[in-house]
Amino acid sequence: MLRGNRMLIAGLAGLIAAAVVTTVAIAPASAATTASWAAWAPLTGAGGAFQTTMTLAGQPALAASVASDSRAGQVGVISGASAWLAQGTPVGAKYGSSQNQPYLNLRPKADTPAGASTTTYSFPTPTPSTNWTFVLGDIDADQVRISAVGADGAALTADELGFRGGFNYCAPGVVGKPSCAGDAADVPSWNPTTLTLTGNAAAADTSGASAWFEPSVPISSLTFVFARRSGLPVYQTWFASLARDITGTVTDAGTDPVDGVALNLVDASGTIVGTTTTAGGGLYGFPGFFATDGYTVEAVLSTGKIAVDASRKPADLSTADAVVDFTIRDIVPVAVSGNVSDSDGNPMPGVVVTIDGITTTTDTNGDYLFDTVPVGTHTATITTPDGYTVTTSPPPFTIPDGVETPITDVDFVVAANPMLSGTVTAAGAGVPGVTITATGPGGTRSTVTGADGGYRFPLLPTGDYTIEMTTPDGSIAVGPATRSESVAVDDVTGVDFAIAKTGSIEGAVAADDGTPFPGATITITGPDGSTPISSGPDGTYAADALPPGEYTMTLTVPAGYTVVGPTTLTVTITEAGEAFSDQDFVLLADAPTPTTPPSTPPAGGSTPTGTLPATGVDPAFGAAAWIALGTLVVGASAIATTRVRRRSMR
Repeated sequence: MLRGNRMLIAGLAGLIAAAVVTTVAIAPASAATTASWAAWAPLTGAGGAFQTTMTLAGQPALAASVASDSRAGQVGVISGASAWLAQGTPVGAKYGSSQNQPYLNLRPKADTPAGASTTTYSFPTPTPSTNWTFVLGDIDADQVRISAVGADGAALTADELGFRGGFNYCAPGVVGKPSCAGDAADVPSWNPTTLTLTGNAAAADTSGASAWFEPSVPISSLTFVFARRSGLPVYQTWFASLARDITGTVTDAGTDPVDGVALNLVDASGTIVGTTTTAGGGLYGFPGFFATDGYTVEAVLSTGKIAVDASRKPADLSTADAVVDFTIRDIVPVAVSGNVSDSDGNPMPGVVVTIDGITTTTDTNGDYLFDTVPVGTHTATITTPDGYTVTTSPPPFTIPDGVETPITDVDFVVAANPMLSGTVTAAGAGVPGVTITATGPGGTRSTVTGADGGYRFPLLPTGDYTIEMTTPDGSIAVGPATRSESVAVDDVTGVDFAIAKTGSIEGAVAADDGTPFPGATITITGPDGSTPISSGPDGTYAADALPPGEYTMTLTVPAGYTVVGPTTLTVTITEAGEAFSDQDFVLLADAPTPTTPPSTPPAGGSTPTGTLPATGVDPAFGAAAWIALGTLVVGASAIATTRVRRRSMR
């Protein structure tokens, strides 16, 4: 009977050196789920250009670079003295309390309606697909729009973002809550259409309003666009994850435990993330790995040994700890082995090899092994991996009668299809987390730029492609966002894109006494032309998503008013995307036009006697009438004085 399996060969040094590998000690056959809150590096940079690193706990540690254009002031990584997110909260019930664990405080780019900040978390290694969370806190007088890009470069849907609900960590009855006063009904609302989390309807500054999410697919980048609704808001961010253990035993066919067997733990991407060796009765363990699916445990067998069923077995940690056992035996002649590599000599793991209808799979070194191959002539074939072409195949081989000598070096070589690559930059620096899409033969595929802004599409079939950049929130393309390229034999490089951050302008129009002036026309002129806008009911005006360039704001002076100061203001938005506020205008009401004064009586003439002319007053008018007239004049003067005083007090 022909049996298929794989033999792992020594020589892992090159692959291990290129991967993040955790070497673990022997673990007993007991396991536990552990929950951990993320660690943060100090926040560096300045307002408008902050950076830090967030690291999810688990094996191997998963770090994200963080970039934010939040303004300065009460921002930063809050140390382990924090008191929020007790175990009595919904997220605390699964991930434990965050009390005494760090978190991140950030703000808008500017405390204006148009001054939203953008914060992006870029994961060089995609996140797990289960059992990790991010929490947004103090969402009351503000709102956050959330977006994420998957490992495949596609934007996550609302369902994939995994909104788990809102809660208030200061509400009465929360077990272990901090000494803060909150309302259980005060929770943010989630709009799955706009992917926006919004605070209370009154936009009032309150305490404890929060929400938590558990994405259901691996992500490469996560972005929060945080906007002020009123006041001077701050928002909080936490991350947490679960870890579980893989344990097992290795025994021989006679049920005796085997010590000294090496094992590898391989993640879903094919990377070796852990190594260990059996001891203490054939036991091994991989403790504390992210609680997700997609792991493979690989037994590295010594010469002359083969696994009874398979030397590579799956391990799923998404719902519980995993137990993966192996049984090995001696190889039964005749053994046939070989290797699959690419044209550069790199091993090709996971390739299916077939002999006489029996299949096996290459290991992380590209090696494979069959035993009990019968007498006769045989041909080995492989299932060609996507994006490759077989360039070298071994000839048929013959096993003679009565010979048990192993057949070796039944090798294959495959050549990779060409690769297309490029970089996304802003002001000359690489931009991580930008989605790039390539459409051509075989359909559409997407990827995300790495920490250096680079991207690549390997293994492309020959043909014409359209390469498109999805411009990130708060940015604008500098030059084309779409390019056309042809892929033939050689790699295509230098398919680059550039972006710049957009800026905003905000100001107000008011009377000289501070009264808002609605309906005033302000014309904003910039690189894309002129646009008139009107001041709102509160006298304010704003323009956002403005590309770099010089801008002028010119006020059309209303009739009956004069501007106090210039009628035109000028600012320059650079590729850093500044948010300009306080671009204000003040109007002074024109003085009323005086009435024509009476004419001066002619000089000279005699002293009038007797009856005055018709324009005068008859002497018979009497003393009482004169007194009444005087009283009337005094009263009018008092009224005028009161009006002047009231105006001066506005």
